Amino acid sequence: MIELQIEARGVKDPLVLAAMRKVPRERFVPVDLVPHAYEDRALPIGHGVTISQPYIVAYMTEALALTRDHRVLEIGTGSAYQTAILAEIAGEVFTVEIIRALAWRARETLGALGYTNVRFREGDGYAGWREEAPYDRIIVTAAPPEIPQPLVEQLAVGGRMVIPVGDEIQWIVIVEKTPDGVAQRRTIPVAFVPFTRSTSS
Repeated sequence: MIELQIEARGVKDPLVLAAMRKVPRERFVPVDLVPHAYEDRALPIGHGVTISQPYIVAYMTEALALTRDHRVLEIGTGSAYQTAILAEIAGEVFTVEIIRALAWRARETLGALGYTNVRFREGDGYAGWREEAPYDRIIVTAAPPEIPQPLVEQLAVGGRMVIPVGDEIQWIVIVEKTPDGVAQRRTIPVAFVPFTRSTSS
């Protein structure tokens, strides 16, 4: 998977490659899909949600440019595979999931694998996790039609956010906050599940 699907497509960050090699992807997919765990495609994990293809996980993680001293906010825990990759590199990961069953499964999976630097919240990720802000890095794993302003506000100066944005056509957008303002740039086209909001939002 690493050589053919990830390195061959341009991902070079040694920390990302090491994390992808270490985290057992088969632990994050349904039992009947374990034989397909290392294929380079998204797989359904229930509740209308997928685990992203390995290349996209690696691409987005590399785009974050993570280091061990970073505090990272993840919106959309899902299977928690991306969460585990983040936790291998960053110092602290704060992850938010709106679907209760997925949130509980994520806690169990990461706990069983021994991760102690991840904190969980169940709720609407559009609002972020204001009590723990600011964050050095933010990653979003579902596509809203526009970038949520609360997430921009919770990004530290000097920080970076990687997020898929769009409806029918989606692009990865990299958001960087500087002392002079916020800059955005589109990179690659993607296909993520839509961003889910709570009915009370």
